[in-house]
Amino acid sequence: MPEVEKGPLGRRRGRGARERILGASQQLFRDQGINRTGMDQLCAVAEVSKRTAYQHFTSKDELVAEYLRRFDPEVLPGVFDRTDLTPRERLLAAFELPPSTPLCPYLAAAVELHDPQHPASEYARDYKTAIAARLTATAREAGATDPEQLGEQLALLIDGASVRTRVLDRDSFPTAAAIAAIIIDNAIPASSAQQPGDDRETTAGPARPTR
Repeated sequence: MPEVEKGPLGRRRGRGARERILGASQQLFRDQGINRTGMDQLCAVAEVSKRTAYQHFTSKDELVAEYLRRFDPEVLPGVFDRTDLTPRERLLAAFELPPSTPLCPYLAAAVELHDPQHPASEYARDYKTAIAARLTATAREAGATDPEQLGEQLALLIDGASVRTRVLDRDSFPTAAAIAAIIIDNAIPASSAQQPGDDRETTAGPARPTR
């Protein structure tokens, strides 16, 4: 007999309470923030009891960390794992985000929580470090003279564009991409701008990645 649990109104629910809780957290944390979302509201949206919620997550802190862990665990595979783009094009593709993309959830969580020891802050820090590492690895593959510096510069530019887009309610990524192209071209010697045997123009814009 399948396991069931009862929601706040006593209605029987099937398996999947954990996924409903995470789905509700994704909606509410994005729309109104982490601190403004209480467990009562979250349980109501997820249609679970608080008892059930705490059976799946021992605390709200644990839920917030798992909420972040669900985002892009492979670190932008739709950009960095593409084989149809040159390394330079992959670097630029990191800036080709849909205009409707909300503020990076890792940045939003770290700023809102104000606690560098919070498990979600630690996860956000690990993810941002991983983004810079992948940018650095791609910069090295592209032939950058100082790939670590280029990776950090591009990571900073991405985060700045994300914040500016939210603050101004206007897509700042096209401007960031134009700046990135200049930085990248200055960091990569002309002889390394193309892959061996690749006769495509290095100035060609990358296709929009899928996340």
